[in-house]
Amino acid sequence: MRAGSAPLNLVRGRIALAAIFCAFAFALICARLIDVALFGNAVAATSGHDRAIALRADLVDRNGVLIARDLPVRDLYARPAQLPDMAAHDLAAAIGSDEARLARAFASGRGYVAVKRALTPAEQDAAMQLGLPGLTFEDSYRRYYPGGSAVAHAIGQVDIDGHGVSGLELGLDRLLSNAGGPIQLSLDMRIQYALAREVAEGQATFGAKAAGGIVMNVHTGEVLALVSLPNYEPDQRSPISPDAMRNRMTQDVYELGSIFKIFSFAEAVDEHSIRLDETFNVGKPLQMGRYAIEDSHKLGPILTAARVFSESSNIGTAQIAMRAGPDRQRAFLKRMGLLKPAKTELPESAAPLTPSHWKDVETATISFGHGISVSPLSFAAAAAAVVNGGTRITPTFLRHDKPQAGERVISEKTSAAMRGLMRLVVTEGTGRNADVPGYDIGGKTGTAEKAQGHGYAHKSLISSFCGVFPIEAPQYLVFVMLDEPKGTKDTSGFATAGYTSAPVAGRVIARIAPLLGMPRNDAVAAAEGQRESTKEP
Repeated sequence: MRAGSAPLNLVRGRIALAAIFCAFAFALICARLIDVALFGNAVAATSGHDRAIALRADLVDRNGVLIARDLPVRDLYARPAQLPDMAAHDLAAAIGSDEARLARAFASGRGYVAVKRALTPAEQDAAMQLGLPGLTFEDSYRRYYPGGSAVAHAIGQVDIDGHGVSGLELGLDRLLSNAGGPIQLSLDMRIQYALAREVAEGQATFGAKAAGGIVMNVHTGEVLALVSLPNYEPDQRSPISPDAMRNRMTQDVYELGSIFKIFSFAEAVDEHSIRLDETFNVGKPLQMGRYAIEDSHKLGPILTAARVFSESSNIGTAQIAMRAGPDRQRAFLKRMGLLKPAKTELPESAAPLTPSHWKDVETATISFGHGISVSPLSFAAAAAAVVNGGTRITPTFLRHDKPQAGERVISEKTSAAMRGLMRLVVTEGTGRNADVPGYDIGGKTGTAEKAQGHGYAHKSLISSFCGVFPIEAPQYLVFVMLDEPKGTKDTSGFATAGYTSAPVAGRVIARIAPLLGMPRNDAVAAAEGQRESTKEP
């Protein structure tokens, strides 16, 4: 072998390798040019359409059940200048789009327009079969919600570009856009579905115009379920009615009626302004200037304070509230968190409506839930503090499992007394229809006439029930509300809370208690059955 032949062969090898690489690259370029020329499959950058695709994190419930996820889809775009005259008609028929909208878009003079986002495979195939020039199919993602309408108001929606516009999708928008893994919520989809079904059945049974419900852990503040009806399908991007979009549990405020007596009695017991065994005259209306406070049914003439609560006497409760007066009542409700919006991960949070002049008459009416309007979620959080030992909590939609170390708002002794009163409501008072044998439920009914003009509409009611279980050592609170329920034959025409929202809440508790690891206590159920059988008819 001649000297220098090895280096020469090495140079020739390198030249050959470079030639092969250039040929391969040239072939790829040619193939791509042919693809664009024949099929119009230009990438966004070459088409003038540059849309960044960023995946949002999954939303899962506290048990890892999928609630929301981005899935790959294909979007269809077009260059109007390359389309034939009948393109709008043909495309609309192929992919189920609006022909007039497409015609306007194609005539707009824009060089590149969106035809339809998130095509189904069948729609993509139908569009390709048309063989139209100037069409571009681009890879993208779309948010899907396996939980469906049952969880719509808690989760919310994203817009067409994947940005949160309502619910937790908006409230957690930044976190969802930057999280490295799934975001675990406090929601439990088993509880969510159970609540949604029972509230929907209650709405249908009583012909209510709207309804809602909440299930909350009274120690951690975690919201296990939230339902607002009417609802909507979060997967749908078509226009949704404002009525269906409203989250009635956080976005609306209501005069909730007698369930507000929970706070009137908690204040009185905590401040030692009453004894539960002392008596009150409720036999005639309580005159407050030109106003007369009455009970919805005859209860008198004399009731103990405990019976004032369990039988839900407005007359008796107003007398109790007047012992504290306006300033102390307002300070107590402020301490309970009821005079400001509930701060949670949900952006839809309404401010309460309070009287501009808080005098004696306002103190009396607020004591039984008229003259002050709060959101159901704000009410539920404050009621949880009354029964959990006296610690104020902040509602949350993120799982954290640990009890909150909030401000003490009432003593543990007062909390225990209130639990006893709430149990009395269910065993012997207005909430008997919420009782579920074996589960020791406590609660409070509330029936409020809706404000109308300068007065109240006597037949338009807000019916609600707040239930807590197990009452001796509460873990969970269930709130149910029906907006304008109608009496039925089974309720003898009555539409008050004891006949409408209370039994709905009882059915919710019966369904979810076993799911929450609380089996029925048959010994307690048997004792309750014996007690009922010995009662006088």
